[in-house]
Amino acid sequence: MDNFAGGTAVPETELDAADVEVPAPLLPVAELHLHIEGTLQPELIFALAERNGIELPYSSLDELRERYEFTDLQSFLDLYYANMAVLQTEEDFAAMTHAYLERAAAAGVRHAEIMMDPQAHLARGIPLETCVNGVASVLATSQEDFGISTLLIAAFLRDLPEDSALEVLDGLLAMDAPIAAIGLDSAEVGNPPSKFERLYAKAREAGLRLTAHAGEEGPASYIIEALDILSVERIDHGIRCMEDPDLVERLVDARIPLTVCPLSNVRLRAVDTLADHPLPAMLAAGLNVSVNSDDPAYFGGYVDDNFAQLIAEFQLSDFDRARLAANSIHSSFASEERKAELLNELNGGEATDS
Repeated sequence: MDNFAGGTAVPETELDAADVEVPAPLLPVAELHLHIEGTLQPELIFALAERNGIELPYSSLDELRERYEFTDLQSFLDLYYANMAVLQTEEDFAAMTHAYLERAAAAGVRHAEIMMDPQAHLARGIPLETCVNGVASVLATSQEDFGISTLLIAAFLRDLPEDSALEVLDGLLAMDAPIAAIGLDSAEVGNPPSKFERLYAKAREAGLRLTAHAGEEGPASYIIEALDILSVERIDHGIRCMEDPDLVERLVDARIPLTVCPLSNVRLRAVDTLADHPLPAMLAAGLNVSVNSDDPAYFGGYVDDNFAQLIAEFQLSDFDRARLAANSIHSSFASEERKAELLNELNGGEATDS
């Protein structure tokens, strides 16, 4: 059975309870749903603002943190885009990326697929080369420096016209940007995946891997569109698939990866409380889910924080933790060699950074 709906099939490796050793406090995981701009901690925001002579609309760290109580996705996006103003130079983008990788390494992340929003920076007058090169300069040595293999994903803003996305994709391809995949993010409701059919066709022709946000605030039908119209290999979020039993059956049969972000879902009111989160039901249904942090500086937690709260809330078993970690590795766009290394490490083998 294929792991992905489109692209090259990845051989599926079964993980049986009897084969899983008692896991360490931190399991090696792949983080597949991470927006690098969403890792900007308040302290770094203020430091970059001072370096670049930018006056912030808040006078202190405490005042900024008070704005982190979100009512929905849009209320988060408003602050998210406002804070990007401090990112002006390649050095700024590099500092942000370095800070994330340092924290991710402490969380057990061994492979990270990092989304960046180039359109959000172009709209501020920041050249494409500045944001791409700043992030990529740190990712180029991430395995040597942090023990984390990395890939860069260009995410496109779904509330902008498709022509804008196509223009940016052309720019990325023209500069031979080191991107491995494209994604689709920002305000979901009213911006269905079908709006970006040409963008995904062009990316597929260019040999890029395909993923898209669907089924977070938007309906389960958006997940179906992302699969059928965009031919994505992976769904970011996807929690509303549980509203459609036929879709759940399809996702289980095809082993479609769903990159779930529990703390993000709670902070953005996609679910009321962590106790209401469908992750246990998704695991019980046999869905290929992984745990990710999304925008950890805004949502109160990195991957290890997400796991810790899931364990506390649901008494998540060691086997389920290992299953979630294995799912993340299998669902990544890493090479087969790298996946084998990480699965060996997960199952108690010796860690390797080769």
